[in-house]
Amino acid sequence: MAAFEYQAINAKGQTVKGTIESDTLKLARQQLKSNELTLLEIEEVHKKESSSSKSPLLSQRINMRQLAHITRQLAALLGSGLSIDEALGITAKQLDSAKAKRILLGVRSRIMEGQSLAQACSAFPSTFPPLYRATVEAGESSGKLDQVLQRLADYIGDKGQLHSKLQMAMIYPVMLTSVSLLVVIGLLAYVVPEITSVFDKMGGELPTITKVLIACSDFFKQYGLVLLVVLIGMGMSSNAILRLPEPRMRFHLLLLSMPFVARFSKGMNTARFTRTLAILTNSGVELLEALKISSQVLTNNAMQKAVEIASLKVREGQSLNKAMEASGLFPPVTIHLVASGEASGQLPKMLASAADDQERDIQALTEMTLGLFEPILILVMGLVVLAIVLAILLPIFEMNQLVK
Repeated sequence: MAAFEYQAINAKGQTVKGTIESDTLKLARQQLKSNELTLLEIEEVHKKESSSSKSPLLSQRINMRQLAHITRQLAALLGSGLSIDEALGITAKQLDSAKAKRILLGVRSRIMEGQSLAQACSAFPSTFPPLYRATVEAGESSGKLDQVLQRLADYIGDKGQLHSKLQMAMIYPVMLTSVSLLVVIGLLAYVVPEITSVFDKMGGELPTITKVLIACSDFFKQYGLVLLVVLIGMGMSSNAILRLPEPRMRFHLLLLSMPFVARFSKGMNTARFTRTLAILTNSGVELLEALKISSQVLTNNAMQKAVEIASLKVREGQSLNKAMEASGLFPPVTIHLVASGEASGQLPKMLASAADDQERDIQALTEMTLGLFEPILILVMGLVVLAIVLAILLPIFEMNQLVK
């Protein structure tokens, strides 16, 4: 049985969308016709996903919070003794999101055709990443799919929570910076020219700070749009260049050599790598395969390359901690915890501890940085406004002295 997404017109002339399950496309059309629906468009779910996943703009995704909820619910239903197709059907009915419901029904239809859950999920690569599919496959092989799904749901939930915390922490400073820049640009482009035009009419020697202010104001009035276009062009050019492998690698190596940025980049990537490796090894995925999948979650190409080299060394018989240490890119604490895990036979547990340690470090670093950035930004903007006020008031004071 397959799932089909359709768009049709009902008896009242309203356009409706939905998902229907049927053995064939012909039977699906007949079912819709019997429900007094005039069909406009119908397409099999997994085919639509395959075509849309070719373009990032058209890819169908479930956000992390939604995916964690679905995975947790599937784990609970499977744990209660239901079959996979029944659990998927119940979960799909309870979803409000038409997109998520469509994807789950697509997975269910492939399972009913005889595929495993991991194989069915592979038809939706933009929704279920390699980590998810490999973990599910390991759970099916071990016969502990419900337990593996529960761990996977916790992992996805924790990952989404960390992202949300960082995003929320960045909202205030980004808004403060944007508003401050807009206020200063507005003053220079529109307010200052109106005031300084009075000084030009009066003649006389102006203070240096006033001359500088007038020069800045004239620059923004004449070249402001040009500057904006240049900045946008530079941004787009930089983005295009960084898409190339070699420049991107050099840029990531540069990030890892910058004192403050390196700590943040290494911490974030190490946390992602160790957390992913922990969930995979704990679910029964073989270490070399787990390393291959885990390297894909790294956003820094230099660290990704280091993991690939470490994987080759592990394949040759070297311990994981020695292979990671040789790169010089992973924090010493992480190396120590991995070594302890290998020695004690509790590698997944130690990897999870390493991820927790790095996440706490990153959160503390972010809070400290923002705690320093906000008052510094306020002080800088206060000094800029003070300079503008002084540039306007000094000529006025001088004129008052001349009058006296």
